Amino acid sequence: MTEPAIAPAESTSGRGPGGAGPASTSLGGSSTADRIYNGVITLFALCVPLLLLGLFFEVGAAGWPALKKFGVGFLFSSNWDPVREQFGVAPAIVGTLATSIVALIIATPLALGVAIYIAEFAPTWLRTPIAFLVDLLAAIPSVVYGLWGIFVLVPIMRSTVMPFLRDTLHLGATPFFAGPAYGPSVLTAGVILAIMALPYISSVSREVLLAVPRTQREAALALGATRWEAIQGAVLPYARTGIIGGIILGLGRALGETMAVTMVIGNRHDLSASLFAPGYSIASLIANEFTEASGDLHLSALMAAGFVLFVITLIVNAIARWLVWQMAGGQRSVA
Repeated sequence: MTEPAIAPAESTSGRGPGGAGPASTSLGGSSTADRIYNGVITLFALCVPLLLLGLFFEVGAAGWPALKKFGVGFLFSSNWDPVREQFGVAPAIVGTLATSIVALIIATPLALGVAIYIAEFAPTWLRTPIAFLVDLLAAIPSVVYGLWGIFVLVPIMRSTVMPFLRDTLHLGATPFFAGPAYGPSVLTAGVILAIMALPYISSVSREVLLAVPRTQREAALALGATRWEAIQGAVLPYARTGIIGGIILGLGRALGETMAVTMVIGNRHDLSASLFAPGYSIASLIANEFTEASGDLHLSALMAAGFVLFVITLIVNAIARWLVWQMAGGQRSVA
């Protein structure tokens, strides 16, 4: 009986387990060029947190004299008197948060509506022009928004929008829409910020919606869902984490905006519950008074206000990042 020929053993070099494919190799490399490249990109990666820490300590050190003198009262006092060297940023903090919240309330539904239309309903030939026009809003300088706000938006708010909210809708009975319609106000600044934040939210949301797998939509439609039900029940939950990231990006844009807000917010250092009243934001406070700060304590108070804005931004972004992680973890657990 002839024995079967034994095939020569194939070389397993360069193959993975079972000879299925190439063995995994280290991407780090061992040559001098690889080590240099690794060191350079590591240095670049470390520059960002180092820059953040540098800003934190430099601005904090510049504002420390005011923080040391006034203590916690600096955050809760509404007294801002450079002549008597009494400083408190409570109205500016409230104005910053109020204008940003108003901006998100207005911008988020509009931005999501635009993003859903472009990603789900717009014909192919119309998607690019609409997306370009929306993104173009982000390229307009803030001072142009401010000038438009002074000459166009403020008269409209004073003669039409504010009387409509206060008298026609009878919202004047609430403390948030009470008082005379001046025009320059926290509400007007919120509208300007909403227009400026809209392209950021819309752009991120649009890209996230376009990245949703087609199978998500097809599965919902196959189960008998309508077009809108498929978007509401399958597409939006899948893209929820990215949409929240876009909203936070828009919030960051609103928190730090300076010139446009300075030109329409009214610049009155006073606490008021009404959105119709003129107000102040931390950014507009610094922009208005930094060049006029004559005393060391005045300058330190402005730097302390900038430090407070820096901390608020960090806290807001940390909370937002935590929410994104929680939602992403919840989606993975469901999957």
